[in-house]
Amino acid sequence: MKKEILYYEHAKYYDLIYSFKNYRKEANRIKGLISKHKKSHGNELLDVACGTGHHLKYLRGRYSCTGVDISEELLDIAKKNVKGVAFERADMTKLKLGQKFDVITCLFSSIGYVKTYSKLRSTIQSFARHLKTGGVLTIEPWFTKRAYRIGSPHMTTYGGKDVKIARLNVSKIRGNVSVMDMHYLIAGRDKDVKHFVDRHELGLFEVDKTLRIMKDAGLQARFLKNGLMRGRGLLIGVRK
Repeated sequence: MKKEILYYEHAKYYDLIYSFKNYRKEANRIKGLISKHKKSHGNELLDVACGTGHHLKYLRGRYSCTGVDISEELLDIAKKNVKGVAFERADMTKLKLGQKFDVITCLFSSIGYVKTYSKLRSTIQSFARHLKTGGVLTIEPWFTKRAYRIGSPHMTTYGGKDVKIARLNVSKIRGNVSVMDMHYLIAGRDKDVKHFVDRHELGLFEVDKTLRIMKDAGLQARFLKNGLMRGRGLLIGVRK
């Protein structure tokens, strides 16, 4: 079974299936948190796992923005969606950008894709190395193991004029990893209905362990229960 193909060969459907997200509202919340916690004096912002760039669309007016993602296909779309932002392909687990930032964001639970605590540690250490003293890191985590509902059915739909999409999955778990086999049905005008299955595996990281990793990386860290999406919260870290 193929994995994460929505981010690669089927990237053109990404913005459609996630059209329900209010990126402007989420970006405004992030701006408020940055203003509250940032102690450095610059305005350089790095968005890790930026996807198609929609958060950056609403952050670029206040910050000098860079977006990185592992998917060239998503970055190609981001470059069309957002002007005035530097985009670069990079793996979050081993960032080496040769630059430090005042703000680093990693949103929409992208951090879950590192899957293991060892990679989570190396990723957060990498984030910390790219932060200026007093700079702020904002991570939107995936669910904890306790919060993740095994066996729960889920459906997301998109109903455009020329394209209709239905995505369904049932939540599964393997060890400390959530497993989601996303079944897509896509109907396009004058085309046969397309079906594909896309597997996504995300680590179920506990808040206390993640906070400990952030503190070990030299960050003053805290967890906010009220996050951007229900049940996920936000992790905030300030570089000492």
